[in-house]
Amino acid sequence: MKRAKFLLLVVLGVLLVITMNSCKKCKDQDPRARIINNGTQTASVQIKTSNGNTVNINNVDPGTSSPYSSYMPGQIIFTIKVSGVDYVKTVDTGRCYDYDIAIDASNNITVLPIDRNK
Repeated sequence: MKRAKFLLLVVLGVLLVITMNSCKKCKDQDPRARIINNGTQTASVQIKTSNGNTVNINNVDPGTSSPYSSYMPGQIIFTIKVSGVDYVKTVDTGRCYDYDIAIDASNNITVLPIDRNK
């Protein structure tokens, strides 16, 4: 009888651990970024990763957002081009994060990290 109770407790413990771990929405996925263009001109961004790869999001019209694009995590250089002017932001990115690159009407650029597990 003691052995059955012990086995039952072990099984319940394992189920609890599995349940807690499965609550995560993101499981070690690469970061993603998109442009939210609240400015007055078309915008583009080049995402340069620490391993030298680049991802481009081009020609996002004012008042629109681009779809998310994935890239490798690490130190990322976002080069945003608005009206022929380059704005550069360097950000350390991690897995399971989305990054919204927001452009306002004065061409101020902000990069907002969003944890996909929250």
